[in-house]
Amino acid sequence: MGKINAIITGVGGYVPDYILDNEELARMVDTSDEWIMTRVGIKERHILTEEGLGTSYMARKAAKQLIEKTGVDPDTIDALIVTTTTPDYKFPSTASIVLGKLGLKNAFAFDFSAACCGFMYTLDVASSMIQSGRYKKIIVIGADKMSSMVDYTDRQTCVLFGDGAGAVLVEATDEEGYGLQNSFFRTDGKGLPFLHMKAGGSVCPPSHFTVDHRLHYLYQEGRTVFRYAVTNMGDDVLKVMKDNNLTADDVDWVIPHEANQRIIEAVAKRVDIPMEKVVVNIERYGNTSAATIPLAIWDHEANLKKGDNVIFTAFGAGFVHGATYYKWAYDGRKR
Repeated sequence: MGKINAIITGVGGYVPDYILDNEELARMVDTSDEWIMTRVGIKERHILTEEGLGTSYMARKAAKQLIEKTGVDPDTIDALIVTTTTPDYKFPSTASIVLGKLGLKNAFAFDFSAACCGFMYTLDVASSMIQSGRYKKIIVIGADKMSSMVDYTDRQTCVLFGDGAGAVLVEATDEEGYGLQNSFFRTDGKGLPFLHMKAGGSVCPPSHFTVDHRLHYLYQEGRTVFRYAVTNMGDDVLKVMKDNNLTADDVDWVIPHEANQRIIEAVAKRVDIPMEKVVVNIERYGNTSAATIPLAIWDHEANLKKGDNVIFTAFGAGFVHGATYYKWAYDGRKR
């Protein structure tokens, strides 16, 4: 038996219907369309406003579309992994809720947490599971309801984030040369002070004090995060290119975490890859954390051709970062 490769065979996505645009944000905080577009490049973001719905709802929508598009038999799915920073509950896992709603009878499920790197890290884990020979088909979902932790009185952060979910089906194949080729991942544990939520965990459980002092919102020191993101994402892409003997001409697409238009442009300049090869959709969705890369794949699927050299790269809270070299395995325009 030859080497088992793990390939993406389809992608699904979901964003809520409600759109929070810059004009509406300008009525909520001291900001403007020009200010937002100049600094972060975001025009609008989709927000899940319906009461009682969380990350699992969006993840289920994306996975259901994925199953319908690929025609995969749900009973053949071995595992379902949801990567998220905004789970429905502390427990049970969001993945278990999604699995139950989809009616998957022969699969197990778990959550994976790596902030904005979540999808890229989870794709690597799922690929390794398949390459072990023990599993054949795994659904990987990146989903976040970032609006649940955004302070809409803080103009520095509330303009950045949106809600959404993207899902891919990862399958085993004996066809050589396709799928995940190589990854480079690192974590700088010194990132805690610069990007976090102060309360809600075991160090600082919820209380009247934490609610009254607005400690359950995302906190970010933007300049520090910007600097580290550009440096690490750029260096990680160069590392993966070097390790795989790729030049800029060999790379067909870079699909980065959609955090900030200026970060994306700075990374592209750092690695000397033209923006024409960089997939960008931040203007319409904002930063959806673990959902940004799968949503970008979903948006760009029709442009992806079998054999394309694709590099994913991301940076997130905890100062997790990395890059993945992936050889695309199907013609997206046919899906």
